[in-house]
Amino acid sequence: QVQLVESGGGLVETGGSLRLACLASGFADDEYAVGWFRQAPGKERERLSCVGRPWGKITYMNFMGGRFSISNDDAKGMVYLQLKDLNPDDTGVYFCAAVDDWGHSCGALAVNDWDYWGQGTQVTVSS
Repeated sequence: QVQLVESGGGLVETGGSLRLACLASGFADDEYAVGWFRQAPGKERERLSCVGRPWGKITYMNFMGGRFSISNDDAKGMVYLQLKDLNPDDTGVYFCAAVDDWGHSCGALAVNDWDYWGQGTQVTVSS
């Protein structure tokens, strides 16, 4: 059974940084994708970035001015999202999600195409 557990959220001041982590486990094989999403208060969930295994193909669906970067550690089953130069508009719940059949283009998948979701981690940026 696929499980996704996010961590690393918290309260930071404007200009601060956070590294979010997603522990992904339970996949039937090594061909799947993990993505990061966020949902700001009162807004729809938006796609940020994803990495497709086993080739490690990274896609940024929202460039975020280069402030966010995704990375993964396959040995640990971890996918990270580094957040830099945060501002209050970055406040929201950040989710990781996974999909088995990513079609080798995880960036083309809509939010509803992702099969598995974590519980989310709250990021709050104070002004």
